[in-house]
Amino acid sequence: MIRDSIENIEKKVRETDSLKEQDKQELLKLLSNLEAEMLSLSKTHPEQAESIAGFTRVSAHEATRTDKNEQLVRLSLKGLNSSIEGFETSHEELVKIVNSISVILANMGL
Repeated sequence: MIRDSIENIEKKVRETDSLKEQDKQELLKLLSNLEAEMLSLSKTHPEQAESIAGFTRVSAHEATRTDKNEQLVRLSLKGLNSSIEGFETSHEELVKIVNSISVILANMGL
């Protein structure tokens, strides 16, 4: 399920015209790193890993929509950031990756 979510997000990122090529490449690299971190997390916290994948998918969807709704972008990013709360010390790299993804999506979505 995590792999499918990441692949869907990567496809959406590749197809969007809302991002500069450099930002696309950075986001795709972050998504690859996110997948590895979430697969590790899913061994001990499967539900939280699925939540992170889901909020990442929704956030990417909202940020890359042609007709963006700023409120939905903000809400989806808030959900994404909430999904990693509590992992700051145990999964520091995961938190860094999600924060970087949030910044890119926020910049393109608003």
